[in-house]
Amino acid sequence: MTFRGTDIPAEPGQSVGAALVAAGIVDWRTTRKEGRPRGLFCGIGVCFDCLITVDGTRAERACLIPAADGMRLGDALETGDALGTGDALGASDDGRDRATHHAEEDGDAAHP
Repeated sequence: MTFRGTDIPAEPGQSVGAALVAAGIVDWRTTRKEGRPRGLFCGIGVCFDCLITVDGTRAERACLIPAADGMRLGDALETGDALGTGDALGASDDGRDRATHHAEEDGDAAHP
């Protein structure tokens, strides 16, 4: 798979997030408000810090997506808004509105 044009190796069963971290890439997007780096945090799909574009689909959780040959990661602009400007906003798995969740996250309340 590739991340912004760089080949990233992956082991069988590894998630996209685990493969990126194993390759020394620990952040792949920034928060909208403060521009703080984000990457793998909880590793179980709860926190949404690891959002990444996978094969043109925005807002995929890197910790939950199995790595596969040929994947293109981070093709879209990952700075500021991994969700894009509108259509991807919807309910998250925990029932909260993604826009609300990301407003909380981008306020950096949970991350010093």
